[in-house]
Amino acid sequence: MASSDQDLVPVLDKDGVRLTVDDAIATVTLTNPTKRNAQSPALWRALTEAGRQLPGTVRVVVLRAEGKSFSAGLDRQAFTPEGFDGEPSFVDLARGADTELDATIAEYQEAFTWWRRSDIVSVAAVQGHAIGAGFQLALACDLRVVADDVQFAMRETSLGLVPDLTGTHPLVGLVGYARALEICVTGRFVAAEEAVNTGLANLAVPAGQLDDAVRDLASAVLAAPRDAVIETKALLRGAQDRTYEEQRTAERQSQARRLRDLAGVGD
Repeated sequence: MASSDQDLVPVLDKDGVRLTVDDAIATVTLTNPTKRNAQSPALWRALTEAGRQLPGTVRVVVLRAEGKSFSAGLDRQAFTPEGFDGEPSFVDLARGADTELDATIAEYQEAFTWWRRSDIVSVAAVQGHAIGAGFQLALACDLRVVADDVQFAMRETSLGLVPDLTGTHPLVGLVGYARALEICVTGRFVAAEEAVNTGLANLAVPAGQLDDAVRDLASAVLAAPRDAVIETKALLRGAQDRTYEEQRTAERQSQARRLRDLAGVGD
């Protein structure tokens, strides 16, 4: 991570999203600080495109945001009758067929799913407000490093909606059902200390040290052999869906693959 995001030629720069690549590290930056990086369908499509354009050399993807807020969530224009230019309004979607509505939400979710691909480790650098869709985008990543001014909140339920951008699964996995329910239905803020104590964040640092802390974490990830990181990530991600005995078996199988690979012996 020797070069700054601004020093690199963007692979993608559109609709509030910029993707840059520096060897094994890609950086996805939300670039609309004047609107506190509020999200829209166009931004979600740009995030999806960023995932598709990652070169095969990338091992770590850093998600960051310009300005004082990571993301204030869904742009409130989405709730107006006219919606966004060139987009169906939420009112129009609600009046459409169930299959059409389901397909549209599934398309939106694609912006949040690729961050957990087995071949990369994704790290969200989160400062200030991360609300609703912003909270869910941070939850989409494998790891989260937060500034000491961070304020997570899941406000969808308070608006009569539900979190539908893939955030519920990782939230329950990180903090448990009871706390996840309380966070969602109250819409309250979760600050840095609680985020670290409950597992929402891996590390909290002063805001001025956020980029350096993420850079150090990315370097530590890159220090381990890529294939071992991929196997370990797959092993850990599958653990919650396996029994203890199934996980033991998965460990043996993964280790056998690693040993054969290190010894140069084919399956």
